[in-house]
Amino acid sequence: MRIRHAGAILVMVTLMAGKVLAHHSFTAEFDEKKPIKLTGKVTEMKFSNPHSWIYIDVETNGKIVNWALETGAANSLIRRGWKRTDLPAGTVLLVDGWQARNGSATANVSSITFTDGRRLFAGSSNEAAPTK
Repeated sequence: MRIRHAGAILVMVTLMAGKVLAHHSFTAEFDEKKPIKLTGKVTEMKFSNPHSWIYIDVETNGKIVNWALETGAANSLIRRGWKRTDLPAGTVLLVDGWQARNGSATANVSSITFTDGRRLFAGSSNEAAPTK
C-alpha cells in the first residue's frame, strides 16, 4: 500500500511540475517598471496558445526595429473582442505594455489602439494590467 501511495504522489508531482515549467510568469520575463509605448506597423499576427504574438516595425532614430509583442491566448483575445482579421500587415498601432527584462525588442502588451481610436485589451499576464 505504501508503494502504491508513493507512486500516486510521484505521478501527481510530475504532472504539476510539467504545468509549472510549461508557462512563465510575467515577472520572470517582463519588467513592470519598464512601461513602453510603441507606434508601428504590423508585420505579422500569430493567434496561438498559450500566447498570441503581434510583430510590428517601429522606427527609432531612423532605424526600423521589429518588435515581438506577447498578448494573451487566442481564445482570450476573441473573448475581449478581437477578430483574426483585425491586424492585417500594414495596420498602424499604438501599443502600451512592458518591455522584456533583457532589454530586447520584446514586450508584453496591455492594450493596442488603432488610428481611429478603437482600443483592444491584450489579456496581459501582468496582474496589474487593465482588462476593460
